[in-house]
Amino acid sequence: MACDEDSMPLRARLDAAADEADLREVYDTERHLLYVACTRARDRLLLTARSGASEFLDDFLGNDAADV
Repeated sequence: MACDEDSMPLRARLDAAADEADLREVYDTERHLLYVACTRARDRLLLTARSGASEFLDDFLGNDAADV
């Protein structure tokens, strides 16, 4: 699963947000979708990033995802 900062949250959804409330909803929805996807893993979970990790990985790692 690619967890690049450019793809999570999806830039097109951020750009389409009309106001701060819409932007918050986009962030919350994207974060929840990642959480659901990750918690469905049974034995192993591999999160990858090519150019920098998404800020959402901080929720799972409990530290600065840029250090990963």
